[in-house]
Amino acid sequence: MEVELLVVPGCPNTQPAAARLRQALDELGLNDLAFNTRVIAEQAGAEAACFTGSPTILIDGHDPFAEPGRTPALGCRLYRTPDGLAGVPTADQVRQALTSAL
Repeated sequence: MEVELLVVPGCPNTQPAAARLRQALDELGLNDLAFNTRVIAEQAGAEAACFTGSPTILIDGHDPFAEPGRTPALGCRLYRTPDGLAGVPTADQVRQALTSAL
């Protein structure tokens, strides 16, 4: 499994997203699985990566939180969580996305 965290420069949700991702991987027993953090700084890069906002988690090149009709863009991303919109998915949402990919 390949996991990547895509962010824009200076994203305030980079650290919380990385922490949630690491926590979920560890809870699933994937302690040895490292993930790469890639900075997307140009619109062309956003389009090439199908990046719809920061932070974006890719699992095997797929965005498990993708919403139909969203266009690639540089900027912040909001996630639908049980508690409303948030800048990062919940730990449970990240764990479920990883579990689905296993």
